[in-house]
Amino acid sequence: MSLIHEDDCFVSKPIEHALSTPSIVSGSTNMGPPSHEGQKNRSEAWNNFIQIEPKSDKRAQCKYCDILIRYEKGTTAMRNHVLRCPNNPNKRQKVGSSSTIDGNINSPSYGRFDQELCQEELVKMFVEAELPFRFVEHVAFRRYSNALQPRFKIPSRYTISRNIVTLWNAKKIYLKDFLSQHCQRVCLTTDAWTSPQNQSYMCLTAHFIDNDWNLHKRILNFRQVISHTGEAMAKFVESCLHEWGLSRVLTLTVDNATSNDTGVQHLKKRLLSWNNSVLKGDYTHMRCCAHILNLIVSSGLKEIDNSVLRIRAAVKYIRSSPSRFMKFKECVERQKIEYKGHICLDVETRWNSTYLMLDAAFKHKMAFVELEFYDTKYANELGKGIGLPSHEDWEYVESILPFLSIFYEATLRISGNSYVTSNIYMLEVVGIWNGINHLLKSNATSSATYKMAEKMRKKYEKYWGEPNKFNILLLIAVVLDPRYKMSYMNWAIDQLFDPEKTNDGWVLKSRLDTSLKLLFDEYKSRNGGAENDTQQTHVEVPNYKHDPYGRNKFLQTTGLTSLNKSELQKYLEEELGETTLNILDWWKMNSCRFPILSNIARELLAMPVSMVASESAFSTGGRVLDPYRSSLSQQKVEALICTQDWLKDTHSPSLLDYDFEELQSVDQGTLMFKLCNNIIIKYVLTNDNFFYFLKSWFLNKMMTTI
Repeated sequence: MSLIHEDDCFVSKPIEHALSTPSIVSGSTNMGPPSHEGQKNRSEAWNNFIQIEPKSDKRAQCKYCDILIRYEKGTTAMRNHVLRCPNNPNKRQKVGSSSTIDGNINSPSYGRFDQELCQEELVKMFVEAELPFRFVEHVAFRRYSNALQPRFKIPSRYTISRNIVTLWNAKKIYLKDFLSQHCQRVCLTTDAWTSPQNQSYMCLTAHFIDNDWNLHKRILNFRQVISHTGEAMAKFVESCLHEWGLSRVLTLTVDNATSNDTGVQHLKKRLLSWNNSVLKGDYTHMRCCAHILNLIVSSGLKEIDNSVLRIRAAVKYIRSSPSRFMKFKECVERQKIEYKGHICLDVETRWNSTYLMLDAAFKHKMAFVELEFYDTKYANELGKGIGLPSHEDWEYVESILPFLSIFYEATLRISGNSYVTSNIYMLEVVGIWNGINHLLKSNATSSATYKMAEKMRKKYEKYWGEPNKFNILLLIAVVLDPRYKMSYMNWAIDQLFDPEKTNDGWVLKSRLDTSLKLLFDEYKSRNGGAENDTQQTHVEVPNYKHDPYGRNKFLQTTGLTSLNKSELQKYLEEELGETTLNILDWWKMNSCRFPILSNIARELLAMPVSMVASESAFSTGGRVLDPYRSSLSQQKVEALICTQDWLKDTHSPSLLDYDFEELQSVDQGTLMFKLCNNIIIKYVLTNDNFFYFLKSWFLNKMMTTI
C-alpha cells in the first residue's frame, strides 16, 4: 500500500486513541507509602505492593511475584513494574484502560512541550523525507502522533505547505548572509533536466570554502526554464547570481554539450564587465571530468567482444525468473563460493553497470560452469543463441576487468562533493593515460583488448591530448597541494608528453609557470600589494671595506638577494608534505605563513571537477515531482529541493543513534516507548513507504519531555 499523495481525496475526521494510555501520575505526588488509609495523595501503586519493614529501608514487595522495588525517589518504578509483571492477573486490563484518582482521568504528563518547536520539526521532516503534504492527514500518522503527544495540534496540509515556503525563505536569508561573510569567490555547477511532466529545469549549485576551511556545497536554485540551450543556461545563471548578490565567480562546471560553450562565453563577458574575473576569465569554463571519462570508456566498449555478450546473455537468463535464480544459488553453494554479492544485469548505455556485471559474474565463474550440468534448459536456450560462456570468454573478462576498474574507481573519486577534488584531477588524468599505455604495450593483450584500448586512447587525446586543452587552474590546484607542488606537475607533464618526441610538455610547463606567477601577482595586488609574511629584507650598500668585490651591491641591483624571497618561492622550495595530510587542515594551519597563497588555495581547492552535485538534485526532483504530485507549483518545487539540501548539515539523529535498551531502562519512558513502538509496527505493516526516521524525530523531540 502506498502513501497518500497530493491529489488523493481525503476528509479529515476526529481520531480516537487506538491504544488507551495507562495512568502515569507525576512522581512529585507519590513519594512513599500512605501514612493512613484515607490519605488523599496516596499512590495507586500501593494497591499492588506490601511495604517492607523497617520503613527506613524504603522497599516494597510485589504481591504477585514477590520482587522488591525501591521507592526512595517515588513510586514510578513500582507502577512500571506492575505493568510488566508476568504474574499480574490485571495486567491486560491495566494496559488497555485508564485509571482514575478521585474521579479524574489521569493522562500522561509530558512536561516541557513546545507546540511551535514540534511543528517546525514536523515541517523539516516533510522536507527531508519528501513526504506528500496529505500524509499529515493520514489516519495512521494522526494515531501515532496522538499516542506520542495528545496535546500536539496536528497542522493541516495547507499549513504544512505554507510553512515549508516560510522555512525556505528563512533559510535563504541565513544562507545569503553566510555567503556574504564566508565566501570569497564561488565555484558553480549547473545542469539541465526534464521532469516526468516533460518540463525543463535547471539547477545551480555553489561550492566554496568558508573561513574555517570547511568545504561547502549548496543548491542555490532549482527552477523551470524554457529550454536547455546555452543562452537559456547563461540567463538562468546570471539571474541567480543577481538574486544571491554573487558577482565573484571563479569557475562554472558543465558537461561537454556544444550548447554550453555559448552559455559560458556569455557568462564570461558578464564577469569581465563586473571586473571580478581571474586571469581574464580564460579558465572560467570547467568541463566535467566524469563526463569525459564516460565518453572515453563508452568509445572503447563499442569494440566489445562477443565474450561480454555471452556473459550478459547468461546473466539475463538467470535473472529472468525466481526459479532460475534459485537454481543458480544452489550452484553457488555447491561450488562453495564465498563472495556474498549477487550477479546483476547491466544497463547497456551505462559502462559502469557493465563493469559491475562483469566483476560479479567473474567471481561466480564456477557457478556458471556448474549451471551447465545442473540446468539443461540453460544450456539449450543459450546454445541456440549466441552461445554459452566459454573458458576463453572468462579469460577475456579477466584481462579487461583491471583496466575498467581504473576508470570505475577514478569516476568514484572525482564524483565526491564532500571533499576536495580539484587537486586530484591531474592525478587521475595521468593514471588513466598510464593505464591505457600499459594495456597497449602488454604482451598478453588480445586483439579485441588492443582495439578497445586504442579506441580509448583516441578519445583521450581528443580531450587531453594537447596543452591548450587543459584548464590551468586545475594544474595550479595540484601545485598548491603540499604533497605534490611544482616538482610533481613537471614530472606528470613529462609522462603525458614525451619530451623526446614533442615539445608540448615544455609548452604546458611554460603556461603553468607563467599563469601561477600572474595569479599570485593578481591576488597580491588585491591584498594591497604587500606580502605580510615574506619578511623582505633590503640589503644596504656597504662600504668598500666590508664589500671589496661588490657582491652585495650586485645582489641588490639584480634583485637576486636570497633574503628577498616571495611567498610563492618559499612555498615551492619547502619539502613535500606527508601523503596522509588533510589539505584543508594544512592550509588552515599555514595560512599565517602564506596569506596570499592561502587565499588562492581557498578558492581553487573549492572547484568541483564533476557535475554530480547538480545531477544529484535531479534524483531528488524525480521523487518530488512524481506522477502523483504534478500539481506542485514551481515555487514549492524549488522550496522543497533547496531546503532539503540546506538541512542536510542539521539532520536529526538517526534511528541507529538511539540505544533502545537504555531507553527502555528509563522507568518513566518505558511505557510510552512500547506504546509508540506498537503503533509504528502496525503502520509499517500496512504502509511499505513509511520513513523510519519519523520515529527518530518524535523520539528526539518528545521522549526527553516524558
